[in-house]
Amino acid sequence: MPPRSDEFFAQDAVSLAAALIGCELYLDGVGGRIVETEAYRAGDAASHSFRGETLRNRAMFGPIGRAYVYRSYGLHWCLNIVCDGTEPGSAVLLRALEPLAGLDAMGRRRGLDEPRLLCAGPGRLTQALGIDAGHDGLAIDEPPFLFRQAAAPGPVGVGPRIGITKAIDEPWRFGLAGSRYLSRPLRNVSG
Repeated sequence: MPPRSDEFFAQDAVSLAAALIGCELYLDGVGGRIVETEAYRAGDAASHSFRGETLRNRAMFGPIGRAYVYRSYGLHWCLNIVCDGTEPGSAVLLRALEPLAGLDAMGRRRGLDEPRLLCAGPGRLTQALGIDAGHDGLAIDEPPFLFRQAAAPGPVGVGPRIGITKAIDEPWRFGLAGSRYLSRPLRNVSG
């Protein structure tokens, strides 16, 4: 039996980022299997929480298991899950999903119908699911979200995080090995 959601999200960011691979996330019935994540710890120079709490990152310092949604470079929304009650300011960025439900809605929102590209990248993922600032601070395991823990974890690949300029060598990007829905390939498969 999987741990309760509050226990599951209480993990440190690196452990949770790996544990989220294979879990499922839906927003109003649209979503799929999480296949790629990145960890951001409070003391991490690449984390939005590194310099402390601000209006923008307030959700990162709130209850675990909540969404932290922010606009990246003024272009697209990104979705993180707040974690680790012992280290406030920690979160996991969701980088890619394997679409399982609501593909028509995703395709309309993204303006394409190629399933592999619907949610392969954090901006694509939020656009496909219809996530925006209104979801910031909401519980990831309560409506309008639906969160399901993975029944059995698959092989997980590891690699450096993408699109950052600080702490770039940390191997804190995780992905489902062999998944065609990743935003970029990974290395070092385990499990």
